Amino acid sequence: MVSRIMLLAGCFVLSSAAFANADCVRTATGKVVCGNGENAGSYNPNTRTVKKTETNDLGVKTTETSRGGEAKTKNGVGVVQTPGGTTCVKTRNNQGCK
Repeated sequence: MVSRIMLLAGCFVLSSAAFANADCVRTATGKVVCGNGENAGSYNPNTRTVKKTETNDLGVKTTETSRGGEAKTKNGVGVVQTPGGTTCVKTRNNQGCK
């Protein structure tokens, strides 16, 4: 119950502070997605995961999840760190995890 309250509080913070005047839609699967071009967020009720994405001045997108994962991507390449500590890299020609 406490985790659901924290999750909902996170959604409210994302939707009210970071996405003022942002458009939000509910997908066919029940996922709520909001964004304003530079920042975006979503909540998936099936997995109870909240995601927040920000784009910096160089076009690098940083995505953080409520479960502790983080990804940095640009132009189809990137680095992902999972909550368990696994790091995965995808380049133009290769991909792998350690």
